[in-house]
Amino acid sequence: MIAAEHWRARAALGLAAWSLFAGGALAQDATLARNLAAVCANCHGTAGHARGDLIKPLAGMPADALIAAMTSFRSVAQPTTVMQQLARGFGDEQIKAIAAYYAAQPARP
Repeated sequence: MIAAEHWRARAALGLAAWSLFAGGALAQDATLARNLAAVCANCHGTAGHARGDLIKPLAGMPADALIAAMTSFRSVAQPTTVMQQLARGFGDEQIKAIAAYYAAQPARP
């Protein structure tokens, strides 16, 4: 009986530690995504709110559309001057994180 109680206590402690780690990992992922997206701020504006009509705003853009665009830039299917260079610097997971970050930002009306 004591062994079963000891096992349950260890399992509960492990579950609590895992949930703290998972919450911390999610916060780190959000911070990482924001930091990766900071590269885009020079042209697309802070939080994806570009100024003017020449640069496309990224805030509120569907993640799938942004992933497709970045993949297109990276493969040189869509020629540009700067985006090809930037897109080549990101891996698939980083592009997904950036896309999720901008999809979560509120678009300006």
